[in-house]
Amino acid sequence: MIELMLAPFAACLILTGIHAYLGIHVVEREVIFVDLALAQIAALGSVVAFLFGVPLHTTGAYVFSLGFTFVGAAVFSLTRFRERDVPHEAIIGIVYVVAAATTVLALERAPSEAGHIKDMLVGNILFVSWEDILKMLFLYSVIGVIHVMFRKRFILISTQPDEAVRAGLSVRGWDFLFYMTFGFVVTSSVEIAGVLLVFSFLIIPAVCAMLFSKRFGTRLVLGWLLGSLGSVAGVYMSAVWDLPTGAAVVCSFGVMALLAGLAKVGWGWAPFRLALAQVCRFCPLHNFLNVILGRERTLRLVSGWGRFCPFCRAFSMAYGERLDRHY
Repeated sequence: MIELMLAPFAACLILTGIHAYLGIHVVEREVIFVDLALAQIAALGSVVAFLFGVPLHTTGAYVFSLGFTFVGAAVFSLTRFRERDVPHEAIIGIVYVVAAATTVLALERAPSEAGHIKDMLVGNILFVSWEDILKMLFLYSVIGVIHVMFRKRFILISTQPDEAVRAGLSVRGWDFLFYMTFGFVVTSSVEIAGVLLVFSFLIIPAVCAMLFSKRFGTRLVLGWLLGSLGSVAGVYMSAVWDLPTGAAVVCSFGVMALLAGLAKVGWGWAPFRLALAQVCRFCPLHNFLNVILGRERTLRLVSGWGRFCPFCRAFSMAYGERLDRHY
């Protein structure tokens, strides 16, 4: 059983690494359903490839899907208007329904392939191979390098587009590069994990992280941690209770989002902080640090990197040390 679940778990961790980062951008841009639209456009590309005689699940079909995805990226980058008379999400919705309808029409010419298109959109991460994982790791590493190289531009355009315009950046040009790399990720991820699971990896860890921090770097680290924990919980539930792996991971992310929301609401409530501070006494990290460093040094250390740990935050709150300046 462990050997069977090892590959899906590795795939989940890789998906968390790239999607938690992209998810913060997506939420900041308020284009929550852009991955669904790009996934549908990629499916349309596969159907068109088949109509031209290219078999599905081949390199040729993948190139067709990417080509259609790049067209979608161009549309999304060109329709991001500064005046915002029309919400960008509305444009994305229009593209999605048109792509879906066109796919249905195209499948009328190839009804035997409808099941293959459904499999591509639903995915099945349980049967992912190590070869697929290595390909995914290589592709996402290349895209990650691109985003690291141009991180300041991408972050500025996502969080402060007006400031990016004043700085002289070509917002539409950089938007196109963002959506193009995003299309690479979505096209590859959906085929392995399916739309629902990819959407969960993209949105839920990012939203949970954004509840507790305003800094991009802090959000990213929290998103990676929460995504990894949700993946562990989902894969474990799938293995123990013989559940579909993708659905189990999505549900674990849903529970994580609920707990994060409750924690966000409860953190401003004094009795909640006091109760959590009492629980903090059982944290082995604090007990170890108190013995080695003493309480004062522990407080200073906690106020730095300890903001990622709820027990550390409770410890700091209990002694009146505020962490707001670090956010």
